[in-house]
Amino acid sequence: MPLGRPSIPPEKLLRASLLQAFYSVRSERQLMERLEFDLLFRWFVGLGIDDPVWDHSVFSKNRDRLLAGEIAAKFMAAVLAQPKVKQLLSSDHFSVDGTLVEAWASMKSLKPRMAVAATNPGGGGRNEEVDFRGEKRSNQTHVSTSDPDAMLYRKGSGMEAKLCFIGHA
Repeated sequence: MPLGRPSIPPEKLLRASLLQAFYSVRSERQLMERLEFDLLFRWFVGLGIDDPVWDHSVFSKNRDRLLAGEIAAKFMAAVLAQPKVKQLLSSDHFSVDGTLVEAWASMKSLKPRMAVAATNPGGGGRNEEVDFRGEKRSNQTHVSTSDPDAMLYRKGSGMEAKLCFIGHA
C-alpha cells in the first residue's frame, strides 16, 4: 500500500501554472475543478480523459518546490531566449500595472472602524441592508468585516470604489 499522494511531473506543473495565469484562475482549487471538466485544459496539461486530477494541496506543494528549484529558472530562460519574445523585451523602459483583484467581500460588509472595534465581528450570517448614499467611506474610516485585508480602490476618477487587493508587481 503506497503512502501519501503521488508527485506531479514538472512539465505538467508548469503547463497547469501557465493555464492558471493565462485564464486568471483565482485558486488552486478552482484550477483543479477546471481540469476536472475542461477538455482543453486536460489536453494542454497532458492529462487523459480518464486520468485523475491532482489534489489542490499536492499541486500547491509541488509547484512551490518546483519554483524553488532551478527547473523553473531554466524554463523562463528558455522562454526569454525565444526570438519572438526577445523582440518584446527592452531595458529602456518599464511599465506600471494597475491591476486590482476584486475581493470576494461584499460592499455591505464595510463598516465604520469604530463600530467594528466596539463589537465582535465574525458572527457570520447575512449582511444587513445598508444605504451608503451621502456617506463618505475611505480606508481610514471603514473596514470590511468579512475580509479586513481588502481595501477600497478605484481605477480612476469618477469610477466607483470597490473592495480590492493590489495585484501589480
